[in-house]
Amino acid sequence: MGNFKAWMGAFRLRTLPLALSGIILGSFLSASVGEHNWSITAMAILTATLLQVLSNLANDYGDFTKGTDNDDRVGPERALQSGAISQSQMKNALYLFGALSLFSGIGLLALSFGTDKLIYALLFFALGIGAIGAAIKYTVGTSAYGYQGLGDVFVFLFFGWVSVVGVYFLQVQSIDLAMFLPASCIGLLSAGVLNLNNTRDIVNDKASSKITLAVRLGFENGKKYQAALLLIVLACALSFTFLTGKGWIQHLYLISMIPLSMLVIKTLKTETPKELDPLLKVQAISTLLFAITFGLGQIL
Repeated sequence: MGNFKAWMGAFRLRTLPLALSGIILGSFLSASVGEHNWSITAMAILTATLLQVLSNLANDYGDFTKGTDNDDRVGPERALQSGAISQSQMKNALYLFGALSLFSGIGLLALSFGTDKLIYALLFFALGIGAIGAAIKYTVGTSAYGYQGLGDVFVFLFFGWVSVVGVYFLQVQSIDLAMFLPASCIGLLSAGVLNLNNTRDIVNDKASSKITLAVRLGFENGKKYQAALLLIVLACALSFTFLTGKGWIQHLYLISMIPLSMLVIKTLKTETPKELDPLLKVQAISTLLFAITFGLGQIL
């Protein structure tokens, strides 16, 4: 299936901090109420990793087949675009990681619910199928939602609510509506990563008829949208700490607001889309930092 280096590049492992942020925060939140199982956390991390790789491969395949990945693309050269991996090899990899994600998800449900809570298991199985479908349909197919400006919505839902609240429920097996506030924080920060990516690619995406939210907003409004996302994140985080009221240590996440705020300032100062490229990694790592510091603040 092609050479090892090419596949590692196609997997885009640098995106994993984003995929793991929701799992980590959901696990911390469950631990804060006295419920935590390391096996469930480990299996959730494995499942999230497989889904992220599946999404990255599907993104590579979908954008290439639609002609979006071309010589005018600003970001790193993709695997299919470079010719290092063939279309048939990439399609086989999609089948493989789709199956691995499914089996890993079933294992996660077995650990969490066993055979006693079939309704919960079926509900989460449906969510898992939805996650696999969302990972593929972002750019693949004639109705790819990433080409219709809906990517931000799906990222918010799956990286935020489904990931954080889902893992919390797998551990605690009950829902606390307050958990949707920190889950929204992760979803919004994840949408911020996508926005930076799409605002960077705005010129080529528009020319290729990939109508992302960034294309709809335009370059300047896309930068303002990035700032608005961070303000809403801060509002959600402060609301949660106000509602739960465990003390000053809950505000440990403010540490992560330093790099995130600096990133927004740099974003607003950029004059060309290409300047946004190095900020993507900072946003992803800062999101992971937020998840860790927010979670620690709940258990310390």
